[in-house]
Amino acid sequence: MEKPLNYAPIEWRGNKVRLLDQTKLPGEEVYFETDDYREVAAAIRELKVRGAPAIGIAGAYGVAVGALKIDVTSPEEFRAKLGEVIDTIARTRPTARNLFGALEYLQKAAQSGRTVIQIKNNLVAAAMFIHEEEAEATRKLSEYGAELLKDGDTILTHCNTGPLATTGYGTALGVIIRAHRQGKKVKIIADETRPLLQGARLTAWEAQKAGIPVTLITDSMAGYLMSRGEINCVITGADRIAANGDTANKIGTYTLAVLAKENKVPFYIAAPTTTIDRGIATGAQIPIEQRSPAEVTHVQGVPTAPAGVAVYNPAFDVTPHRYIAAIITEKGIIRKPYTQGIKQALTVA
Repeated sequence: MEKPLNYAPIEWRGNKVRLLDQTKLPGEEVYFETDDYREVAAAIRELKVRGAPAIGIAGAYGVAVGALKIDVTSPEEFRAKLGEVIDTIARTRPTARNLFGALEYLQKAAQSGRTVIQIKNNLVAAAMFIHEEEAEATRKLSEYGAELLKDGDTILTHCNTGPLATTGYGTALGVIIRAHRQGKKVKIIADETRPLLQGARLTAWEAQKAGIPVTLITDSMAGYLMSRGEINCVITGADRIAANGDTANKIGTYTLAVLAKENKVPFYIAAPTTTIDRGIATGAQIPIEQRSPAEVTHVQGVPTAPAGVAVYNPAFDVTPHRYIAAIITEKGIIRKPYTQGIKQALTVA
C-alpha cells in the first residue's frame, strides 16, 4: 500500500503487532511490539494508538494476537475464549465506529474454518485485510477531498487526522497532504486541541514531516482568524457519523462548525465509510466517551489546576449535519441531503 510519509504507526510482524507510541510524540519516536491483546487494549485506551481508523486496525490486530495464543483444540471452545478477547478490545473506546466494525468483521471470520488452526489463520488474514482496506480508503478520500482545495488556501484543522490516526494517507490531514503533493500552495492552521494537545503534538509534527507550512494556534483563536478572513475552509475527521450526517469528533469540533457557519467558511468532514453508523439515526444516539479528569487538570503530568476541582471531560462532541458543507469519503464527496447521500455511498461497490 502507498505510504504518504516514512513512518508506520501500526505494523503486523508475523505473530506480533508493532505500534508507535503517540503519547511520546513529538519528543520521541518510540515503537514497541507486543503479542498480548491486553497490551493492545491498554495502548488504545491510553491513546498510544488513536484516530478512529487506526483504533479499528489496532483492535483487529489485538484480536489476532489474542487468538494466536488461545491453546485449545475445539473450535467451539476456541470461539468462546475468543469472545473474551473481543470483549476486552471492545471496552477500550466506545465512540469510534471503526473499532466495532472491525470487531464485527473478525467475529464473522471466526465462524469459518473447521479447525482451530484454520480459524486463527482466517483471523490474521481478516485483520490484515482491514488494515489494507482502511489505508486504501484514506488514499482515495484524500484524492476526492483535494479537489475542494484551491491553490493558496489556508485550512484550519482540529485534533490529528494524518497517517498517525489512520496508518494510511489520513482523513482531513490526508486531504491537505494530497493537495500539497499536487503542487497546490496550501497552508495549515492547527489548533492545539485541548486537553491532550493532539494538534500541537501530532498534527504540527506530521505537517512538518510532509513539508507543509503550519501555524499553531490555541483553540480559542479560531473564531478571531475566521472573522478576519484568514481561513478558507475547515476540515476535520470523524469518529462516528450517524445516518443523517450528524458527526461525532474530538471535543471542540462543534464549536468550530458553528464559528465557520457564522463566518461563511465551508466546514468539511473527511472520513472513510467505515466511520458511518447507519444503525444510528442521529447524533443524539452516539455514545460519548468520558475520560479521566487528570487530562484536564494536568498537562504532560504537570498539574495546572487546584487539587480536587470538579472536572467534566467528554472526549467528543456532535456536530449537527446542518453545519457540514460536505462529507468526504473514499466513495466520493457526499452532499446534502445526507441521509440519501450516505445511503447511496454505502451501496456503491
